[in-house]
Amino acid sequence: MESHAPAATFDDLDLQLLQALETDGRAPFSRIATVLGVSDQTVARRYRRLRTETGLRLIGVRDISALDRDNWRMLRLRCTPDAGDSIARALARRPDTAWIVLSSGGTEVACMTLARTREADDELILGKLPRTPSITDIRDHQLMHRFYGGPQGWLGKSGALSAEQVAALTPQYAEGTAGAPLSPEDEPLVTALKHDGRATFAELQKATGRSETAVRRRLDQLLASGDLFVDVQLDAEPLGFRMFALLWITAAPASLDAVGRAMADHPEVAFAAASAGPCNILATIVCRDSAALYAYLSERLGKLEGVQHIETSPILRRIKQLSYEEGRPGRGLS
Repeated sequence: MESHAPAATFDDLDLQLLQALETDGRAPFSRIATVLGVSDQTVARRYRRLRTETGLRLIGVRDISALDRDNWRMLRLRCTPDAGDSIARALARRPDTAWIVLSSGGTEVACMTLARTREADDELILGKLPRTPSITDIRDHQLMHRFYGGPQGWLGKSGALSAEQVAALTPQYAEGTAGAPLSPEDEPLVTALKHDGRATFAELQKATGRSETAVRRRLDQLLASGDLFVDVQLDAEPLGFRMFALLWITAAPASLDAVGRAMADHPEVAFAAASAGPCNILATIVCRDSAALYAYLSERLGKLEGVQHIETSPILRRIKQLSYEEGRPGRGLS
């Protein structure tokens, strides 16, 4: 991952702003400014700078737990050295993929998928991937339970904000606000928020054809229910976090839940889930450098009771971070 700016150019206020946006991605700058004790102009200026120098984006994302998770899985593909990037980019064009990275010297692709039907899942895993000559090994990890990730963002572990500040920024919805789950009628609203999670209500009204009152009410319902959340996406490297890794962990069956719950509290863990497959816990880790990764593996994770095996795959490049159905049209690996 290329660095956009020296880490030293960002300070505690930048981290506070990022955690504030993760707490409520649609909070007005005026409310954030009040909680942080700075001016509206300062918040707006810092926000623009973070967008420019870290690629900061806020997008509406469907919570995976609100979808049918029977076909929710992580694929680990081993490729010939010359093919990893092209395979990853082909997968990124598929609407049923998300969070695709290159790891292990570019010879591995990790890809999260959520097929709409069992037939579509089989078509990819049993059909197209095995017929791709440059793929030398396919490991299928069905994800069964999320310990951390999704609406629970990694920035919330930074401690940049006090508990009182987090409470002041946390959205408060009226009792009974959560309504019907996501439906086809919500697609225009969801699509608009995929492009900009902070889109104004006037912009959302134009995109949906609904009245502003109706848009406000429906968006509150979806956010209150958790079916939809506003995700903060950025390159963490300019903030001083330069080491990213995938962990493939085997825990004793009796310790699986305890290990996963413990990892959810670790500041280094951005995502952790129980899986069925060659290992039983998958995790993504964010550290400042290789020394910090080593310390985490040896001093914190390795000492958890029940951890039997850890395989570490450093992430070289993120190919796709967008949510499902946000890729460009195209089937990929056709």
